[in-house]
Amino acid sequence: MARPARLNQDHASPGLAEAVAGWVRWLAEERRASVHTSDAYIRDLNGFLAFLAPHLGGTPGIESLDGLTSRDFRAWLAHRAMGNAKKTSTARALSAVRSFYRHLARAGLAENAAIAGVRAPRLPRAVPRPLTEDEAAETLEMSARQASAPWIGKRDAAVLTLLYGCGLRIDEALRLNRAQAPRTESMVITGKGGKQRMIPVLATVRAAIDDYLLACPHDIAPNGPLFVGVRGGRLGARRVQALMQKLRAALNLPETATPHALRHSFATHLLAGGGDLRVIQELLGHASLSTTQRYTGVDADSLMAVYDAAHPRANKSRRNRQ
Repeated sequence: MARPARLNQDHASPGLAEAVAGWVRWLAEERRASVHTSDAYIRDLNGFLAFLAPHLGGTPGIESLDGLTSRDFRAWLAHRAMGNAKKTSTARALSAVRSFYRHLARAGLAENAAIAGVRAPRLPRAVPRPLTEDEAAETLEMSARQASAPWIGKRDAAVLTLLYGCGLRIDEALRLNRAQAPRTESMVITGKGGKQRMIPVLATVRAAIDDYLLACPHDIAPNGPLFVGVRGGRLGARRVQALMQKLRAALNLPETATPHALRHSFATHLLAGGGDLRVIQELLGHASLSTTQRYTGVDADSLMAVYDAAHPRANKSRRNRQ
């Protein structure tokens, strides 16, 4: 398992290092950020402080950060651009630095208004790339045949079926404990920021998980992980990502066929089948409807077919054409 990211002490004064430690605790305890998000933010802040050391001519401290100007922040962004950093990566790094500055302000340590005026790089609108219904079905079917042991194949099939059948994020699925295995037609999922949502659970999802649990050789306690690795520890996201990589090669799927693509497929196939956008927003756990609205541009032909079949004016126009 990869070690969590840590602050590089060479790029921060003792006082600044202590403030960073408080920020990291706040991310975990108050914001309830995932380990992945916290690690990314720490790495981004490390990069920012590493830039400041030669830029300011010394190890940065809280006073240094308090005195930075818009020009200093723009120089950092230009430095990242010259290093061919992706716009998405730079936007996240700016978000991390802003989050740290807000923590400094809450703690009464520093308050810098210049950071609020720095513009993030303009990002292209990302459109989710789902699998087709046939590709999703083939992926679930073959997942059970790519494993080194039958029980592992059943586990892999159960994980992917849960992602596709319920639209879960990969970390939401892997955080589930044995006692949280779905037994009824619905289950409660804790998503980003500790927000909970109720989602329906298809019979095929419950059956896949039950099949895996019956075959699993490990004695899993109720408070133990639902999905376990070969040694009985909690299954990691990288194992599922590697599985999808293997399935991409076997089924000749595009590089965009990742575990998260199964969540995209869940939303897209619901929408194409006439699902309500607000309901899909709730099922996905999106805070903003604008995030869910990205799916409206994914499958225009299917959406038009639903519209043509359902809207009374569309029906009338079709009869007039006949």
